[in-house]
Amino acid sequence: MTSRHDMPFGERPLASGERLFSLWAPAAQAVSLLHGPPGDAAAIDPAQTAVPAQRAADGWWHARLPSCAVGTAYQWQVDGSLAVPDPASRHNPQGPHRPSRVTDPDGHAWRTDWTGRAWHELVFYELHVGSFTPEGTYAAAARHLPRLTALGFTAIELMPLATFAGDWGWGYDGVLPYAPHPAYGSPDDLKRFVDDAHALGLCVFVDVVYNHFGPDGNYLHAYAPAFFSTEHHSPWGAAINFDQAGSDVVRSFFTHNALYWLEEFHIDGLRLDAVHAIIDDSSPHILEQISAQVREWAHRAGRHVHLMLENDGNHAHRLTDQHAPGRYDGQWNDDFHHAMHVALTGETQGYYAKFGPDPIALLARVLTHGFAFPDTDLDHSERTDPAPPVPLAAMVNFMGNHDQIGNRAMGERLAHLVPSEAAEVALLLSLLTPATPMVFMGDEFDASTPFLYFAQWEGELRDAVRAGRQKEFSHAVPEGQELPDPCGVSSLHASQLRWEEAGQPRGAGRSGLLQRALAARREWLVPLAPRLSAAGHTSERVAERALRVHWRYAGGLTLRLEFNLGATAVDALPLALPAGSQSTEIFTLRRTAEEGIWPAWSARWTLISAVDGRPAD
Repeated sequence: MTSRHDMPFGERPLASGERLFSLWAPAAQAVSLLHGPPGDAAAIDPAQTAVPAQRAADGWWHARLPSCAVGTAYQWQVDGSLAVPDPASRHNPQGPHRPSRVTDPDGHAWRTDWTGRAWHELVFYELHVGSFTPEGTYAAAARHLPRLTALGFTAIELMPLATFAGDWGWGYDGVLPYAPHPAYGSPDDLKRFVDDAHALGLCVFVDVVYNHFGPDGNYLHAYAPAFFSTEHHSPWGAAINFDQAGSDVVRSFFTHNALYWLEEFHIDGLRLDAVHAIIDDSSPHILEQISAQVREWAHRAGRHVHLMLENDGNHAHRLTDQHAPGRYDGQWNDDFHHAMHVALTGETQGYYAKFGPDPIALLARVLTHGFAFPDTDLDHSERTDPAPPVPLAAMVNFMGNHDQIGNRAMGERLAHLVPSEAAEVALLLSLLTPATPMVFMGDEFDASTPFLYFAQWEGELRDAVRAGRQKEFSHAVPEGQELPDPCGVSSLHASQLRWEEAGQPRGAGRSGLLQRALAARREWLVPLAPRLSAAGHTSERVAERALRVHWRYAGGLTLRLEFNLGATAVDALPLALPAGSQSTEIFTLRRTAEEGIWPAWSARWTLISAVDGRPAD
């Protein structure tokens, strides 16, 4: 079984045996295709290989080669001087400033006949390929997949794979969205990783960035300025053009990219980065178009395919529990993280400030209604009651992720900032609720390593990044230490997991706790997930730092969570069960023999049966 995604961009074989190369360059006056033999040549001699491209309608240029071996190097020469990679290159082994390579998507024979998993079965493990192992490759990462499966994870989420300048970085400044970053391995190496994951029952998701291109290696401004808006702006400069002249091609470029990962690499889902920075005043919105086309393709392919957002706007209208076209299955829930983080650390700087007055109350709202602050671009100043609930399963909850760890000066994990017992409660609260769990790599074994910001920028860009980080974070550096160099390879090396820690007593203990919690989730919560009520979930403040939460399910079932986020025990009045009801304790962290006493840093989950069809409180 092989898979190829057909698209109007890039290069593709023709039935005639020729190879067609296509470039959208509406601002170019002349375009030629440069090509050279397979190999490691850093440049191609235009005098020997230039093939004039033919201008077509609407800014397209096309060139053909009579025969073309896999691995053939090629570039586009624009207006007789500028040599650029194919923006839809499938492989750029020497980075975005060097030639692209012809690939054969049909060269990988897929071993697994995989249709995916339902959303409610997913437990995510976020992974950065370059720092997950010392080797930083797909092959090295694949060797750890059996361990993650045994712990109970069902989905791997890979930080962005699009080719960016330099060998190492987070990946959010990619410039070739169709070319997997070469430092991690070849496109076929990525396919083997996905194949290995699927054979173990693991889904694979990929982060994609559709809100900007990186600052190094992006040549689009020179020949296709219509990729960028003349009216809208983003934190990275001109916004991507989704609603002006030429936007039909731009929209197609990104919708095809989403389908490309799903079809050609058998990816099970996408997480769209920072969609609040995508500006589109047209209809349908580009987010709706991507979702609709992905849903249509997945239906034809007979596969479970899921879509997830990062959205600071907390727009509930974009979320669904019905896989509806135009909507998304999940969203990273920063509100859960921020409320938990502030409650445990007391930090209230920056975006934590609005969680400072009463983080426990906001955590209660998150657990029952999804968001603490819904639709943040609207004025809720007069709201006195909680906002209408969102599908709780659409909330992706975590005690940490690459942003919340890596955007700190020293890259500390939550477990580095609070007592071990407190970190255990935070981890369990992210795993055992109706929300969808996610764990950042290393948190499952209480890794000692930080996750720092790192990027191999050079020249003026390197100097600007260093100066910017120094200005932003110098106040947060502990006395006697220095701010880690964001452009030094030392920051990458410091962030690489030390896998020997997973087998040491502390690491094994944390992993064992997580494994038991995910076993309880699999036994109790996953079967109940389709029966979760759309509303009616409640919380009760038991003490300053203690909550009792009830989630309702069809058939009168109730899931009760009682937890104490404080360092001292709480004397809580036990709730008597209605006559005839039954309760099953499904998980407990720290218990006491004395009824009604909640120990410090404790939590208990209980499933309560119905009485005459009524919820049992």
